[in-house]
Formats: sequence, C-alpha cells, structure tokens
Amino acid sequence: MLKRQKYFIFKKINTSFTRFYILLLALLFLNACNYFKKKENYNKNIAKSSILLLQKKPIPDSSTTSSQPQFEVIFSKVEQAMISNGCVDINIIDSSIVVDLKYSTTDNFLGFDIYGDLNTCYLQTDVAEKLSHAQQILKSKFPFYNLIVYDGARPRMVQYKMWDSIAVPYNQRSLYLSNPSEGSLHNFGAAVDLSIIDKNGCVLDMGTPYDYFGELAYPREEKRMIFEGKLSYKQLLNRELLRSTMEIAGFTGITSEWWHFNSCSRREAFLKYLIIN
Repeated sequence: MLKRQKYFIFKKINTSFTRFYILLLALLFLNACNYFKKKENYNKNIAKSSILLLQKKPIPDSSTTSSQPQFEVIFSKVEQAMISNGCVDINIIDSSIVVDLKYSTTDNFLGFDIYGDLNTCYLQTDVAEKLSHAQQILKSKFPFYNLIVYDGARPRMVQYKMWDSIAVPYNQRSLYLSNPSEGSLHNFGAAVDLSIIDKNGCVLDMGTPYDYFGELAYPREEKRMIFEGKLSYKQLLNRELLRSTMEIAGFTGITSEWWHFNSCSRREAFLKYLIIN
C-alpha cells in the first residue's frame, strides 16, 4: 500500500514537472519568434529611413531654440527638397552600392565640407534604378567589385556655393564646374560621380583622384597620356571597365572627367525633371 502511494505521488510530481517544462519550452519558442519578428521589422525600418524623413516634423530654427545646430536645419531641408523632386536614396534601390559623398568630407577640390551631415546619396528614381542595373552588370563580371558613388543629386544652392568658392578666375570656372544659372545635371538628380571599389575596400587606380583638375583626368586625352607614360595600361583598363559598365546600363560619360556620367541630356532633364533648389 505504501509503495502504491509513493508511486502515485511520484507520478503526480513527474507530471507536474513535465507540464512545467512544456510550458517553459512554449514560452521560449514564443519569445524567439517575437525576437526574430522584431529584428525583421527593425531591418525594414532601417531600409526605409529616408522615406520616414518626410514624416518628421521640421527641425526648429535657431530663433526658437539655441541647442539645435544650424546645419541640421539646412540639410534636413535639402533632403526634403530632393525627395519632393522625385529623388530617392540609392541604397533603398540597391543596398550593395557603396556611398562616400566627397562633399560631406574635406576630400574634394574645395577642401572643405559643403554637405555637412548629409551622407545619403539621392538620384531620380529612374536614374537610381539604372545605376542598380550598372551594379548588376559589374558584379556579373567581377563579383568582388562594387560601384562607389561620390556624388549624385546636388541642390542648386550648393552649386552656387561651389561656384563662388572655387579658386580660379571667373572666366575659367565653367571649365571645372557647371554654371548654376544654367543648371548642372547633378542639380536635376540625373548625373552621378563614381568609381569602383574591391572587396577589401580599395578603390581601383584610375590614374588620378576624384575631382582632379588637369588633362590626366580627361578621357579625351588618354591616348596621349599613355604615349607620354603619364597613364598606365592598368589605369586605362580600370577606366574602361567603369565606362563600359555605365554605358551598357544607359549612362554616357563626358570628355573631361573619368568619374562623371549622365543619365540623359540637359534638354531631356528639363523636360523630365525639376531643378532641385
């Protein structure tokens, strides 16, 4: 009789522990599902960060608060101006494209940061899709390469600032920069400056840095530069890889900058887009 009582007590205890462990496992499973769901939502929110920018309230100007840096007010408006003109963050279209906005650094021909906190590159939506196509073309040939973008859409107010800051005589400025009164294709979000970067983060040698002023950067002078020994065949092949990739995707280069590519003509841009002011 005593043994039978012990058996039922043991069975009851064992059943309780079984239920406890089942409940514990169920809770762990639900928590895990909840964790991965939150992680998925978090990643989606990160990807949509540029779109959510429009939903934010405008940042107060310095007359209402003294604690807010002034440049945040300026560049929040810049981004909203680009988005309202149909431009999109290129990394929303293609997150594999590397972005290094040179005008958000001092590593440019002006020698100072002109974009401030703006680190997102915008282009017209169809231009960004075309650039994504170029990235796919490049990676189909060389999976370990990526496009690296130095500049895209550029508001005309920034173009004016660049025009006024360039340290060359006024009558020579148009040799290095589009006159903002006429409008650059960058001001429409229809041009992009870029190069190619490898899997180790090294930019391919194109013979000159980005924004180099001089004939060595001119595609039209490449044959002469090769003949004079100022440009190597490897550097030329790197440029040709970039050019062929962009041309197959529908872009056209210019004769004075190996890094600059247009999505359309200036006339087409005036018909299709508005200048970003």
